Amino acid sequence: MIRKLTLIVSLAISIFTLYTAIFGLLTPVLQRGIHVGLILVLGLLIFPVKKEAKALRILDFLAILFVISSIIYLYFSYGTLMHRIGYENIWDNLFGGLFILLLLEMCRRIVGLPLTIIAGIFLLYGFYGNLVPGFFGHEGYDLSRMITTMFLTTEGIFGSAVGAAATFVAMFIIFGTFLEKSGASQVFIDLATVVGGKKRGGPAKIAVFASALTGSVNGSPVANVTTTGVFTIPLMQKVGYKKNVAGAVEAVASTGGSILPPIMGAGAFVMAELTGLTYTSIVVAAIIPAILYFASIYFVVDFEAAKKNLRGLKEEDLPNFKGTLKKSFIFAIPLLVLIISIAVLQVSITRAALYSMLAIIILSLVRRKLNFKLFIEILETSAKRMLLVSVACATAGLVVGVITLSGLGLKLAGTLMTVGQDSLLLTLVLTAVGAIIIGMGLPPTPSYIIFSVLTAPALIELGISVMAAHLFVFYFTCLAPVTPPVALAAYTAAGISDGKPINTAFNAGYFALPAFLVPFMFIYGPELLMDGSTTNILISFSTAVIGVIAFAGGIIGWFTKPLSWYLRVLMFGAGFALIIPSTISAVIGIALLASVVILIKYVIKEKATEEHIMNA
Repeated sequence: MIRKLTLIVSLAISIFTLYTAIFGLLTPVLQRGIHVGLILVLGLLIFPVKKEAKALRILDFLAILFVISSIIYLYFSYGTLMHRIGYENIWDNLFGGLFILLLLEMCRRIVGLPLTIIAGIFLLYGFYGNLVPGFFGHEGYDLSRMITTMFLTTEGIFGSAVGAAATFVAMFIIFGTFLEKSGASQVFIDLATVVGGKKRGGPAKIAVFASALTGSVNGSPVANVTTTGVFTIPLMQKVGYKKNVAGAVEAVASTGGSILPPIMGAGAFVMAELTGLTYTSIVVAAIIPAILYFASIYFVVDFEAAKKNLRGLKEEDLPNFKGTLKKSFIFAIPLLVLIISIAVLQVSITRAALYSMLAIIILSLVRRKLNFKLFIEILETSAKRMLLVSVACATAGLVVGVITLSGLGLKLAGTLMTVGQDSLLLTLVLTAVGAIIIGMGLPPTPSYIIFSVLTAPALIELGISVMAAHLFVFYFTCLAPVTPPVALAAYTAAGISDGKPINTAFNAGYFALPAFLVPFMFIYGPELLMDGSTTNILISFSTAVIGVIAFAGGIIGWFTKPLSWYLRVLMFGAGFALIIPSTISAVIGIALLASVVILIKYVIKEKATEEHIMNA
C-alpha cells in the first residue's frame, strides 16, 4: 500500500510540474503551496517517524491528512485573503500552525537537524525579539502574525526560494533524470575517461571532468561524489593515488559542479528569482570563475601525478573513442536546445527546460531507450529527488520570513556597512567565513538563500554589483562541503576510498585553496565576471589562469621539477600577485614565476632540489 501511495504522489508531483509548465503557472502562493504540500506528503510516506515501530505509522498518516487539509484550506480561502488582510481567523492559525510544525519535522527527517535548529532559532527570535538586548532586538510578534506571515503570504514558506524550487528547479530535476536514465551519466564518465584517461594521473583528471559535467546537472556535491566517486576513486587508487588524496580530489571536483554553467544545479535559477537578474546574465558571469576553479584542481592533480610519477590508464582500459564521441553529440543536443531557447529564442527558463526535455524524450524514443515503464520510473525518481531541495527551500523561507519581518537583514547589513567603510576586505572575509559556516550543515542552495538575504544588501551598498555580491555569497556556500572540519563531500569520498575522513577533509581544503581566492578576484576585478572591454577581460582571465597554475605548483611542490620550500614560497607569491587585478601586481607575478623557471632550469640542479625536499 505504501509503495502504491508513494508512486501515486510522486507522479502527482511530476505531472503537476509538467502540466503547469505547459499550460501556465497558478498564482504564486497556490503554485508553491500545492508543490510543497505534495512534497510533504511524499516525505511522510518515504521517511516514517520511526522505521522499526510500525504502530507509529498512524502518526504519519494523520500528518498527511493535516497537510492535505491545510493545502485545501489554502486553496479555497486564498481568494478571500485580499479582502481581510490583518483580520486573521482561528482557521488561518490552526492550518498554518500545523503546516509549519510538519514542515519543520520533515526538514529534520530529510535535510537534517542543522537547518531545523536554525529555523527554530529564527522563529523564536521572531516571537521573543523584545527579549534580545541592544541593536538587534525588536518588538516581538504574536503567534497569529507569525503564522499568517509564514503561511498565507509570499514572505515566508512560499517565498521566492520555493518559487524557484516549484518551477525552474523541479523542471530541471525532471530534465536531469531523463538525461541520466537515458544513459547520459555513463556517457559523461566515458567522455571524461577518453579525454583524460591516458594522461598522467588520468583517473584524477577523469574525476575532474566527470564531476564537472554531472555536478552541473545535479547541483549536490555529496550526491556528485556518490555518483562519480564510486568509479573514479578506485581508478585513482589503482594507478597509485593514496586513499586520502583520491578522496580529496573527488570531493573538490564534485563540489565545483554547483558553480559550472549552464545549469549550476539549482543556484542559477534561485539567484535569478532573488535578484531579478536574467538567468542568461548569471550564467555568462559565472563562466570564468568556473573555469578558474576547475583549472586550479586540474593542475593540482596534474602536478601531483608528475611529482609521484603516476601514469594514466592503459589503452585497453579506455572506452571506444568514436563511439563515445558519437554518444556525446547525441546528449549535447538537449543542452544546445536549452542554451538556444534561453539565449536566442529568449523564452522563460521553465519553457526552455520543457523544450530540452522534449528533445531528450524524442532522442530516447529514436534510440529505443525509452518505454512507458521507464517513463513512469523517471517521473517517480524525479519527484523523490525534489524532496531535499524543496523541503530545504521551504524551511529556508521561514528564516527569510523572520529576517524580513523583524528587519534583521537591514540591521546586519548596516553593521557590515560600518565595518566595510573601514575595510572592504575585512567585510568580504567575514562574509566568506559566515557563508562557509552556514554551508557546512546545509546544501548549497538553502545556504545561499539564507545568507544572501543577510549579507548581499550590505555588499551592494558598499559599491559591489548585485551580480558580484550574490555570486560571492553563492560561491562560498558551495565551497563549504570541502572546508574542514565539517566537509561533508570529503567525508563521503573518504567512505568510498576507505581513507581517514579528517585527513581527506584537510587534503580537500588544501587542494581547493586557489578556489577560495577566486571570489575575491572577481570582486576586485569585475572583468572576471565578463564586465568590461574584451581586451581587459582577456588580460584578466589570462593572468588569473597563470596565477592559479602558480598556486597549484606551490601547493603540490612541483613545477617541471620538484620544488624546494623557498621555490614554493616564490610560486605562492607569484600566484597571489597574478590574481590581483592590477598591472603592477601582474608584472611582479610574471617576474616571480619567471625567476622560478630560471632557477629550476639554469641554477638549481635536480639532485640539489631533491636534497632540499628530503630535508624539508
